[in-house]
Amino acid sequence: MTRILKIGTVAAALLQAAHAHAADGKELEQLVNKTVRPLMKENDLPGMAVAITVNGKQFFFGYGVASRESGQKVTEKTIFEVGSVSKTFAATLAAYAIESGTFSLSEKASAYLPALSGGALDKIDVLDLGTYTAGGLPLQVPDDVTNQDGMIAYFRAWKPEFAAGTHRRYSNPSIGLFGYLAAESMGKSFDALMEGTLLPELGLSNTFIHVPRERMGDYAYGYTKAGKPIRVSPGVLDSEAYGIKTTAPDLIRFIQANIDGKVSDEKLRRAIAATHVGYYKIGEMTQGLGWESYSYPTSLDTLLAGNSADMAFKPQKAEKLEPPVPAGADAWLNKTGSTNGFASYAAFIPARKVGIVILANRSYPIPARIKAAYRILSGIEKLSGL
Repeated sequence: MTRILKIGTVAAALLQAAHAHAADGKELEQLVNKTVRPLMKENDLPGMAVAITVNGKQFFFGYGVASRESGQKVTEKTIFEVGSVSKTFAATLAAYAIESGTFSLSEKASAYLPALSGGALDKIDVLDLGTYTAGGLPLQVPDDVTNQDGMIAYFRAWKPEFAAGTHRRYSNPSIGLFGYLAAESMGKSFDALMEGTLLPELGLSNTFIHVPRERMGDYAYGYTKAGKPIRVSPGVLDSEAYGIKTTAPDLIRFIQANIDGKVSDEKLRRAIAATHVGYYKIGEMTQGLGWESYSYPTSLDTLLAGNSADMAFKPQKAEKLEPPVPAGADAWLNKTGSTNGFASYAAFIPARKVGIVILANRSYPIPARIKAAYRILSGIEKLSGL
């Protein structure tokens, strides 16, 4: 009789836990719905995917359509372009190259590509490429640079506007070349290392630089401001700077690896942690490799300032941190991203064991993304059992 009672008690406890988990998920769903549905309406977004990790548990929420023309719904399999969130992957690969002993942040940039010798990159550290502090490289690769020879000629002829390490100017050519040189140091192309080594090591089977033919049906269409369907076009250093295409569940797995470092490869674990190290202070924001961080708790206004148009389009004075400072658990780390037809935002707080990714197949203002993520992550703290 006693044995039966114990088994019944255990079963009841398991059932109660299952019901509690379901209730927690429902509360979270309500919070996300209240945030996302008005956001979609206000910005005319065809579709959105939101993924959240809380204490190691992942949740997915899909809204709208991946294609207005076909009416295909957004699901866990829907592939989005994530734009500059790709930079966090490039930074991870570069850090992996450092852990492998082939790459160094203190080496001059031209050391890894001799064809660059004879120009400004003979005097610029790799670190300054990875933190946008090389001296004023522009936001985009110039339109007339269309191949590797043109890229090399451009960088050889480029003249810095500032002394290296004094100003941060957000730049695709800067971190794009950073990722490119890291791959050069390992003797393979960036694409081959990303798709053949890093993504498999991270367990991201639905993340790509080049979406395979058999998955094209899951690849969402982005939409321009005029409402026309579009996908990203090839370009010089595109893979390194804005080339990742992924699903929300895969991207939140990457965020989870950044929170807890639980990956099988020890070099990769150290590489992930290395991307959180801060090298420059720009206002309240600390620039790491790919990731940008803020002391936590942080205010919404601080996050909006750190992700403002001025930070994206104008040079900012940078204070070098010597020695570099790890972000630590008490930090809000984030990255925004956009292509002509897609928008993304990723953020996580290691100390709270929470993270979020917000993906959409139409670009919309960054402040709206920050506000949505801030509301959801702040709301999670009030939910019971999460």
